[in-house]
Amino acid sequence: MSTTASTPTPQPQSDDWIARSLRAIWHPCTQMKHHERLPLVPVSRGAGAWLYDRDGHRYLDAISSWWVNLFGHANPRINAALKDQLDTLEHAMLAGCTHEPAIELAERLSALTQHTLGHAFFASDGASAVEIALKMSFHSWRNRGFADKQEFVCIANSYHGETIGALGVTDVALFKDAYDPLIRHAHVVQSPDARLAQAGENATDVARRALDHVRALLESRNNRIAALIVEPLVQCAAGMAMHDPSYIAGLRALCDQYGVHLIADEIAVGCGRTGTFFACEQAGVWPDFLCLSKGISGGYLPLSIVLSRDEIFAAFYHDETARGFLHSHSYTGNPLACRAALATLDLFASDDVLAQNARKSAVLRAALAPLADHPQVRNLRQCGTIFAFDAVITDAQRAASFSRRFFENALQRELLIRPIGTTVYLMPPYILEDDDLAWLAARTRETFEATLQEGA
Repeated sequence: MSTTASTPTPQPQSDDWIARSLRAIWHPCTQMKHHERLPLVPVSRGAGAWLYDRDGHRYLDAISSWWVNLFGHANPRINAALKDQLDTLEHAMLAGCTHEPAIELAERLSALTQHTLGHAFFASDGASAVEIALKMSFHSWRNRGFADKQEFVCIANSYHGETIGALGVTDVALFKDAYDPLIRHAHVVQSPDARLAQAGENATDVARRALDHVRALLESRNNRIAALIVEPLVQCAAGMAMHDPSYIAGLRALCDQYGVHLIADEIAVGCGRTGTFFACEQAGVWPDFLCLSKGISGGYLPLSIVLSRDEIFAAFYHDETARGFLHSHSYTGNPLACRAALATLDLFASDDVLAQNARKSAVLRAALAPLADHPQVRNLRQCGTIFAFDAVITDAQRAASFSRRFFENALQRELLIRPIGTTVYLMPPYILEDDDLAWLAARTRETFEATLQEGA
């Protein structure tokens, strides 16, 4: 692997793509005015862990293209599965019909939960999966005669998507405040973020304190609360806030005690990201609803899935149509997306991915270790294949611009990294070799230093 940084200089071809995109596309999670100064990256192709722009510059996709790409771009085995499916069936509606890719995917995912969860409900994106789980929870309680159970609980600083229902259980002001009049608000309980440890405390102590807050709420409101939603082990959009698995086990016990559903949002943390295929496995429990998206299709096609317990499904099984779960998406269970997901599961099964990830994560952890002693770094942390650290920036203006400046400096060093505020994180695809991991760590440290020195 080359270790020579190549600063991307826009050429006429790239300029044309960028100008056309800015005229025609409203880019997601972006203040578009910022692109007056910071150009878009005109991606023309991907190969393995790399993205290439129209002028031939390359960028290591260190955040897996928003956490979706598990096995590299243009993976030959996933490609082959999709090409085969294209010649068979591209799409058929799942209302009144069925097809093998959806059936097999639902069966295999249920088996991965030891058949505790099943009856997969398919959608296209993470926020849709969260909406489905919320609606299912409320509606199942109503069908069982508990119509008053229509409130939800989320964790402080949690993020579960940006549709109206998902925003109701999201606690990130940047995404939520503009739409406040439209939102049905959830109860917000203390975060188990290990960074909140007080003197003499560890992550387990923080989790215990947070559980006490949940217990107090459920004691007083359990007859009104339908479900509690949590990202197990890592609250990703909260700046990769990591917590002890005992918190998830404690939530399961409290939800059982007080008759509240537990929704596990594993959209970002599932599919091996935390070290086990499902993050909940590390707590030794299963939720009532489990939401998957992002990596489940290997980063190829939009797909999300909600798995639920049999008693949830049974609450809807009735002669009366209105008691059914009538939610729908036109592309529900799309055969191409399901085949991509099946190929992704095949890779996990054939390549001993979880064991390989554990070994590779140890390599990357060692390569990043020097950051722990940096005077402007706090909380260097890891959960499975997710690594993060917090930059200490005392100047408010420089802190506000840190993410954009880091992103730009990273591009100049052949890296695609997009910090969350002043939290730098790495969530690379699973295919990096040891020399790639060492290179990634070195370039990350270089980018951090360069960003700190700007205007200092």
